[in-house]
Amino acid sequence: MNREILRIALPAIVANITIPLLGLIDTAIAGHLGSETCLGAIAVASMIFNLLYWNFGFLRMSTSGLTAQAFGRGDEHGCVEVLRQACVAALTVSVGIIVVQAPLLRLALWVIDPSPGVGVLAARYYHVCVWGAPPVLLMMAAKGWLLGIQDSRAAMLVSIVVNVLNIVCSLVAVYLLGQGFMGIAMGTLAAEWLGLAYTLWLVRRKLPKSAFVGGRLTFSWSSAFVGNYRRFFSVSGDIFVRSFLLMLVNLAVTAIGARSGDLVLAANSLIQQLNTLFAYFLDGIAFAGEALVGKYFGSGDRRRMRLCVRRLFVWAAFLTAVFTVFYTFPQFIFSLLTDKEMVIATAMDYRWWCAMLPLAGMAAFVWDGVFIGLTRTRGMLTAVAVATVIFAMLYAVLPSSLGNHRLWLAFVVYLATRGIVQTVLYKRVELQG
Repeated sequence: MNREILRIALPAIVANITIPLLGLIDTAIAGHLGSETCLGAIAVASMIFNLLYWNFGFLRMSTSGLTAQAFGRGDEHGCVEVLRQACVAALTVSVGIIVVQAPLLRLALWVIDPSPGVGVLAARYYHVCVWGAPPVLLMMAAKGWLLGIQDSRAAMLVSIVVNVLNIVCSLVAVYLLGQGFMGIAMGTLAAEWLGLAYTLWLVRRKLPKSAFVGGRLTFSWSSAFVGNYRRFFSVSGDIFVRSFLLMLVNLAVTAIGARSGDLVLAANSLIQQLNTLFAYFLDGIAFAGEALVGKYFGSGDRRRMRLCVRRLFVWAAFLTAVFTVFYTFPQFIFSLLTDKEMVIATAMDYRWWCAMLPLAGMAAFVWDGVFIGLTRTRGMLTAVAVATVIFAMLYAVLPSSLGNHRLWLAFVVYLATRGIVQTVLYKRVELQG
């Protein structure tokens, strides 16, 4: 069981770590173009796309859980049908994004409110990269499918290939083709479409023989909406609302920090980076939960499923202990992220909250993977909804004299509440089984 978990978790962790590289590469190139406006435009545009695509994470998660269950049942046809449904959903959503790209941009710029110069460049970048919605969302669905068939290594390769392509294409467009700032957008867009071509080639190799007729891949748009399509969209709907609530909480953390001044905002951003780094590692364990719990649940092997859940928590506890030790003394990490001594000193005032983030969030991350594998997404939504209400109420009732500690206390309780609610809900699942 430990080998099975690590076989999926380790490539997933590597893939997760490469995720921020896309934004970092574009930022690094923009930073060498000699204008702060370029850097600001990249930051704004990246935030818009991150928030936009965040809400469609169900394309990966729903596909992963449903595919893993079909894989556990030995249902090759079911695995292929889930992939078809996910691809149709990804294409539908991406076309919708392209159609309403103008009002989406106006709304985003109104919320973020950048300077006029930054806003103009960000809009130009956005109008190029928005055409990358189809490959981005299709690759999201493909990664979920690959994880569902227990192949996280292939999903890792997709992430690595896209990042390498992004580096090469952006450098070529900016410097060899002389496109300047817009070369960053052109390179990113080219990398996404080339990455999709590689992903489709990879997925085709993984498809069962039953998906082909006379050596050709069969695909019917209507077949993507038969069978379990209602289940796919039911699961996806829960995850969509959950993702929206998660986004609201993260936006609230940023907005509250901004109202406390630039120094506190900068310090909070460092702490959020620590939480994000921990999430990248714990998500690897969660991905293993999606694939393995889904497989054992689909095959009806409840004993192996329960053993898998226990071992997932053992590995998560190990990682949590390591991160808690590092986060108790976070000055070294802060110094890697910034050279501003005042920002580091301010962030160090909240070092104990840094140490508590892994402890409070561990259960929530692991349970998310387990619940996706079980396709009990309503439980995930319930946990986040309850935690969001408690976060808002707790922040409202805590005395303002606590300052920024008030925010981090509410956020730590929010993370812990998610884990507690899901623990209770899982016990009900066990009793039913």
